[in-house]
Amino acid sequence: MTSLRKLSNLNIFFGIFAAVFYQELLFFKMKNIDVCLTPDLLHLHNIDNTIVIVTDIFRATSCMVTGFAYGVKAIIPVETVEECQQLQEKGYIAAAERNAQKVEGFDLDNSPFSYMDEKLIGEKIAMTTTNGTYSITKAKSSAVKVLVGAFLNLNAIVEYLKTQPYDVLVLCAGWKGKVNLEDTLFAGAVVDAVQDEYFVAEDSAILAMRMYQQAKDDMLGYLANSSHIRRLQRLGINKDISYCLQRDLYDVVPVLRGNELVNM
Repeated sequence: MTSLRKLSNLNIFFGIFAAVFYQELLFFKMKNIDVCLTPDLLHLHNIDNTIVIVTDIFRATSCMVTGFAYGVKAIIPVETVEECQQLQEKGYIAAAERNAQKVEGFDLDNSPFSYMDEKLIGEKIAMTTTNGTYSITKAKSSAVKVLVGAFLNLNAIVEYLKTQPYDVLVLCAGWKGKVNLEDTLFAGAVVDAVQDEYFVAEDSAILAMRMYQQAKDDMLGYLANSSHIRRLQRLGINKDISYCLQRDLYDVVPVLRGNELVNM
């Protein structure tokens, strides 16, 4: 009888050990999701085995998502105005923005409503912006894939990530190297949506997720005093703000292939 009890206790011990070991194994195998709050911090992240989602809510990535939803064939994001001008000279439709304003001599500004024009259906657009295209060019050399995310295609991005075996980094474009609220909220929305499938280890991801959880029922109110909203309002750009904060309008997933963004 004593031997049976010892055997039973031994079986229980090994059962508990196996369960703990399995949980630890799952932990080490689980995909990670993190947030980079500004491209100036990207060098602190190893993105070799990582999908990078670039977001610039006001307004570059919202323009890109809208453009693909309305039939744009491809977008070529470049860092500088000079590069964009060279592509324009080659016949591309060209969009250039600096400091939230259209650069003189270019075809398109940085309003998502400009990308709803039926004349853009099937066209390739060269684009440069203050923060968004800069962030894409910084990420593309090392990431497994570079995606473009906005609230407008939030669910499409989330559902795609669930099919992928890679870690994820949400790269917030920010404003000239500084952190901004709206991009951080989008990052938090992504983390919040996938937290059961990804390990959330770093404080930047936790911070972004908690901010989004606080703000999600009234993002416009949460952002009312943010720097970029005040910047856009000073320029009389108001309708873009509420538009860019709408969730899940479009089922598009822009991905960088070579030097071109295309809809997956």
